[in-house]
This record gives sequence, structure tokens and C-alpha cells, in this order.
Amino acid sequence: MATKQWSSTAPAADFRPYVGAEETVAEFSLRAVILGSLFGVLFGAVSVYVGLRAGLTVSASIPIAVLSISILRAFGRSTILENNIVQTTGSAGESVAAGVIFSMPALIFLGFSLNAEYWRIFFLALMGGWLGVLFMIPLRRQLIVKEHGNLTFPEGTACADVLVAGERGGSFASRVFWGLGLGGVYTFCMNTLGLWPSQPDYQPKWLPGASFRANVTSEYLGVGYIIGPRVSGTLFAGGVISWLVIMPAIKFFGSLSGNVALYPSTIPIGSMTPDQLYGSYIRSIGAGAVAASGLITLIKTMPTIISALTAGIKDIRAKQAAASAAVVNRTERDMSMRVVLVGSAVIIAMVWALLKFKPIPGAMTSGFADFLAAIFVVTFGFLFVTVASRISGLIGNSSNPISGMTIATLMATCAVFLVIHWTSTADQVLALTIGGVVCIASAIAGATSQDLKTGYLVGATPYWQQVALVIGVMVSSFAIGGTLILMNIGLAQYKPLQIALDIDHLQPGVDIQERGYTYQGKTYVLVNALGSHEVPDGKYLYDPSTKEIEVQWVQGIGSEQAAAPQARLMATVISGILNQRLPWRLVFLGVFLVIAIELLGVRSLPFAVGSYLSIATTMAMFAGGLVRWLAEQGLEKKSDAESEVSPGSLYASGLIAAGGVFGLLAIVLNLMQDPELSKHVPHWLAFVLRLPWPEKMFAFGDKIPVFSHAPGVGVLLFVLLAISLFVSARKKLNN
Repeated sequence: MATKQWSSTAPAADFRPYVGAEETVAEFSLRAVILGSLFGVLFGAVSVYVGLRAGLTVSASIPIAVLSISILRAFGRSTILENNIVQTTGSAGESVAAGVIFSMPALIFLGFSLNAEYWRIFFLALMGGWLGVLFMIPLRRQLIVKEHGNLTFPEGTACADVLVAGERGGSFASRVFWGLGLGGVYTFCMNTLGLWPSQPDYQPKWLPGASFRANVTSEYLGVGYIIGPRVSGTLFAGGVISWLVIMPAIKFFGSLSGNVALYPSTIPIGSMTPDQLYGSYIRSIGAGAVAASGLITLIKTMPTIISALTAGIKDIRAKQAAASAAVVNRTERDMSMRVVLVGSAVIIAMVWALLKFKPIPGAMTSGFADFLAAIFVVTFGFLFVTVASRISGLIGNSSNPISGMTIATLMATCAVFLVIHWTSTADQVLALTIGGVVCIASAIAGATSQDLKTGYLVGATPYWQQVALVIGVMVSSFAIGGTLILMNIGLAQYKPLQIALDIDHLQPGVDIQERGYTYQGKTYVLVNALGSHEVPDGKYLYDPSTKEIEVQWVQGIGSEQAAAPQARLMATVISGILNQRLPWRLVFLGVFLVIAIELLGVRSLPFAVGSYLSIATTMAMFAGGLVRWLAEQGLEKKSDAESEVSPGSLYASGLIAAGGVFGLLAIVLNLMQDPELSKHVPHWLAFVLRLPWPEKMFAFGDKIPVFSHAPGVGVLLFVLLAISLFVSARKKLNN
């Protein structure tokens, strides 16, 4: 088999899979499923961590394939089809995580608690993931087989090249392990031990309101390298416009307003720090920019949407007509259409049951509304699964406008709700449930189509890949909800402040959520603000004795450390249509900014995301893109598939995994030492985190403040990490 001639890019007439349909090769083995499931849990958790912080995720298929080849080889002879099952099962974690983090954290921004919603997140991830896999089954022949040569599926093709290279004796895993090892040591020393600052910051007096800062983490460096200089540069351009142009302009002109606070801020602009300017004004502008760019991207792909739907429906009919064929080759065997139909009916029932019998407290709706939501989920799910799969084949999964499709779903749903006067808080959650499941289904569909393309190229059995995806979705869903809640609790902060509030006569946008909330031995009233002219958006602790808000409870998700821009956008769309309580002038500033960028011929989606994120995130990712540009100087131009398996990309994948794993470890260790935060942890984790751990047992940085508080040290070590990435990128792989 090692000597056979094979090419992943051979024309349709000449193409032959690496493993022929007549060959019998070990494929769906127990060890492959177990290893793939473990990778699904690991990369699902890492994708949640990185995605909430960076605002985007990167494909996990190639690093999983590389690691699988090495690990299975250590346990004896493995086959290329076993390794394909591992990466198929494992990659489900990354794609489900992307759909979840783009939508589910919107619960926080709508004023609900996420910390007690583990099982809700699990079931929504499970339903969305299974829906995406099921709806891809009737589309496989049309998109993967018949369109071979027309739809490139870049990530899937690159992954097939990696699997074949591993089958022929190539070994790339050492490059991933080097990135994982060095990135792990770097992240542990910075985040857990606190030996140097993770975010050097310079606020120039010559440009008030501006801030030059970078979050010097290994995962941002790795993400920037993988997405490349063009996309990372566009992201950074958005950050430059927000932090170095708009914010100083707001500070300059707003200072002339004296002591008058301008909505949505509740304090005068002249007294605001860069962080306050960002939270009060830039996020609204950025939300408008992301919404507009998502819709523009969707409109631009409308011809593709129409052709994909038409082709998908035709293929379903053709497949039904050919269903009576007596013999089906191994490489053509899919799950039956009966599974698709029954599975869809089961998912409708699951959505209805979840909304009916386990509603979010304060968000109970009627049985008819719950059934309508379930029908919307399946209808929009089929529409956008078809679209996401075809677009993934044309331009790659990383460029799929998932957020744009979700916005379209939410706008259509909210428009229907508005017409029939469903505008309550409960209806907002209902709309989010529909959008969330569709978002997850669209995300998994794009990744599933890439996996099925890899399988088609190497000669896998589609049926076993589809079974592996169903398993991968279910296993990774267990880790995703826990990681989401862990980050929300572990990154939370309690900040003292004073805001007078008449709790007996609350203005629109401020609601009481809990009257007996205990913090540091004192009982408060927990209030939530969303779209209020009195209190900035957020959760607060009100003291009845002083009649003032005394503490702000900053949720981990939504903070600068985990901005979750897409989820905030979902909440903005829902609240804007149903409540009509938005700073529309700021939102429209973002909309027209994106229109100007599109007229300049620049892809607006990465620019819009960059304008929303902190410049600390985009500057660090731009550093990774810059390293890639420098590393590729003087080298021959490679194809997209080759660039996906370059030595630098593999090393960068290790850096991303290290940042995610050790970043989550730092959060867990922080919870172990903070009783106020750990009391919000679900009961199944509490027995570990509430043990009497020594206070500040890992805070070694406090003993050497000359290093731990010196921004220059953080910058220097980040530069050294970037140099290691450059050296690895220039060093050839040992094939």
C-alpha cells in the first residue's frame, strides 16, 4: 500500500481512493473510538477556552490526525482508516464547541444565570450536533462525491494528505509535542505561578483614551500564525480603529460635556478609563459591526445558498430513487434515510420536552410556543446545514459565516415573535434556543463535510464515520458545558462601587433576581441591569441598609478575559428586536463602519470581530500572523493543503492546545483558593474545589515583584516564544 500512486487533487475521472472499496482494512475499532473520544473532550474544552477569549476557533482535525498516528503506532500497527476514525470522532468536539460558544453565553447577556445550566447546555449541544450530522447524510453524495474537483474542502483535503503521509511512514507529531511542551511551561509559569504579567499595558498621556496592550499568551500566538498575516492583520486593524481612533475621539469630544454622563455610560466621559470607554461604547459599536458584516457575508453567499438547497433536494430525491439497489459498495454506504427522518422527529421531541419540562427559571412558555420553536429548529437547521456544508467546500470551514446564518435565524424568529406579540423575557430565551441549536448544527455540518471529504479521499466507510461523529458529539458535549461554566465562574470578579438605587421604584431595564444573596458574610439583593439608563449592563449587589449598589459581580464570560463577541451579538439582536432597548446610534456607527470597509474591498467579518475584541487580543494574534509572514519569506508559494500541514502550523497547534489546557488548569487552581467563587461551582465539582487548599499556594510571583509586575519581562518572554515559533516554522519536517 505504501508504494501506490495517489493524489488527493486528482481530477474526478482519474481519482481513486487510497484504500479501494474492495479492500478490507481495520477501521471502526474500540481503540480508535476511545482515543477519538478523548481527543474530542480535550479539544472541545480547549476550543471553548480559546474561542471565548479570541472570538474564533481553528480546526482540530490535523493536530488530532497527527497525534493519532503517533499514539496508535506506539500501541502496535494501526491502519489509515483507524486514524481517520480518531480524527473524525475527535474533531466533533471543536466544531460543537464553536457553535455553543457563539450562542449559549448570550443567556448571561440577557440577564440569566449560566452557572446552573450545565444539563441545558449539554442537551442543546447534543441536539444541535446530532442535527448537523443527520442532515449531512443525504447531502454527502452530492457535495463530496459528485462535486469532487469543484468543491475543494481545503481542511479535509489537507487532513487526508497528513493521514497518507503517516501511513507511508511520515511522523509530524514531535512538532506538535514541542509546541505543547514549551507552550505548557510558558502558560503555567505565567498564569498559575504569576512569574510575569500576562497583559503588558501602555496608556500614553499624549493620546488620552487610547491603550497599547497585548495579552501575551501562547494560544493567541498560535491562532495568529494559523489564520495567517492577512486575517490577523485585518483583525488587528479593527482593534486599531476602536482603541486608537474611536476611543481617543470619544475621550476628546466627550470631555467637553463636563459632568454629564452620555448613555449607555452612567459616568462622565472625562472620568472614564480606556476599559470603561471600551465597555460602554466600543462594544455597542462592535456589535453593530459584527451584525452588519455577518449579514453582508450571508447576502454575498446567497447564490451559493440557493444552489446548495436545490442540489441538496435533488440529491435526496435521487438517493430515494436508487435506494432499491441491491449492492452498495463499502465506500458508498451511508446511514439510511429512515435514521435521518426518525432522528429528526426525536430531536423535535427533545427540544419540546426540554423547553416544556426544564425551562430556565423565569422563562416558562406555552406548549404551543415550545412546539413552534422545535419546528423552527429543524426547518432552519436543514436550511443552514445545507448552506454551511457547501460553503465549507468552497472556502473552508474557518471562513464559514456561521454567525451570519445564526443572525438570520434570530432575526426571522424574532420578527415572527414580534408580529404575534411574543416579546417577554421568556420569549427571548425561546428565540435564543432556536438560534443556538441552529448555530451548533451549522458549525458541526461544516466540520462534518470536511471529515467526510477526508474519508472519501482515503477510502473510508461513510457509515462508520457518521457513527463516529454521533459518538464524538455526545462525548464532547459533556466537556463543553462544564468548561463554559468553569470559565464563567473562574474568571468572575467582585468589584466595589457605589451607585444609588431606588429598589422600590426600579426603572425599565433593572430587575431583582435574588433577595438573599450572600457575599463575604453579608446579605445583599442581586439585581440585573440590561438596557437601563440608570445602571450599566451587568449584575450588582444592592445593600438595603445603605440603599446603594455596593458591589459589581462581573461574570467571567463577557469580561475582557472572555469577551464572547458572537454571543453578545446574539443577545443584542434578540434584545434589540423584542425589547427595543439598544443604543441604536452606536450600533449604526458600527454598521456604517463595516459598509465603508466593504466598499474598500476588504473582508469585513474579521475586521468587525477585531473592532469588538480588546486590542490586547488582536495585537497578540497579529504577532503570530507576523511570525508566519516572516517565516514564509524566501520560500516557494505552497498550496492551501500544504500550508495546513506546514511545520509552523503543527507547532502553533501545540501552542494553542497548551494555552487552552494550562489556561483551564490555572482557572481550576484559582477556584480552589477562592471560597467566594468556588461556592458557585456545580455540586459535582464542589467536593474537590472546596477542600481546605492553602491560600495562594502557587503565587510564587508575589515573592519576586521585580519580575512579576514588570511589563517588559512579559514582552521579552513573548518575543522569545515567537522566535521559537519562527525557528520551528523554518525547520523542515522529517517525512
